[in-house]
Amino acid sequence: MFRTTGAAVFFAAAALTAHAHFVFVVPDPKDPTMAVVVFSDDLDTDENVGTEKLATLKLTSRDGAGAEAPVAHTANKHDLSAKVPGTGPRVVFGTLTYGVMQKGDAKPYLLAYHPKAVIGTVAADKLVLGEKVLPVELVPVAAGADVKFKFLSAGKPVAGAEVTVIKPDGGKDKAKTDKDGLTQAYPAKGRYGAWAKDSVAKPGELGGKKFDEARHYATLVTEFPSK
Repeated sequence: MFRTTGAAVFFAAAALTAHAHFVFVVPDPKDPTMAVVVFSDDLDTDENVGTEKLATLKLTSRDGAGAEAPVAHTANKHDLSAKVPGTGPRVVFGTLTYGVMQKGDAKPYLLAYHPKAVIGTVAADKLVLGEKVLPVELVPVAAGADVKFKFLSAGKPVAGAEVTVIKPDGGKDKAKTDKDGLTQAYPAKGRYGAWAKDSVAKPGELGGKKFDEARHYATLVTEFPSK
C-alpha cells in the first residue's frame, strides 16, 4: 500500500510540476553557437527536474536569409546543451509535445510547448515565424527605446491573453495583451523571458490517449536591445 500511494503522489507531483514549468531555450551570452534548454519557471536550470521529457524536443535554427538547420542537443542531468549551427542573427525554435494530462476528474488535454529564442539583431520581419511553423509564438516588438511582446496564435494576435514576462532583473510581471496582441512596454535593458498560453477546444488522440482540448504554451528568450 505504501509503495502504491508513494507512486501516485510522485506522478501527481510530476504532473503539477509540468504545469508550473516551461521549456526555455536560453542562448549563451558569451558564445552564440551554444544554448541551454531548461524546464523551469524562470531562465535558470531547475535542479529538481530531470530531462527525460525533453528528449523528444525538436529544435531548428533559422538565419537572417531564411535558411534553416536542425539544432542538436545532448542531455545533462537537469537541462540540455544545444549546439546552434551557423553565424550571425538567428531565431531558434521548436516544439515539445509533452503528452496528455489530466487532473482528477477534469477533462484530459494535450500539453505542448513551443520555445523560441532570438540570437543577435534579427530583422523585425524575420521575427514572426508564422502558423505553419509554430501554432503559438511570442514576438519582441521595439516600441521606441522600450520593448513590447506580441502573442500570436494560428498567426493572429490574441487579445486579452495573459503574458508572464521575466524581466532582466529576474522579477516577473503579468501583462494583458491589447487588441493587437501586444503587452505594455518594458523599459529595462537586458535579457527577457516570456510565456503565454492558448487553448484550442478540439478533441484528439495521442498515443492511444484521448483529449478534449490542446493547451499550447509559447515561450521566448531575447535580449533588448539585441546584441
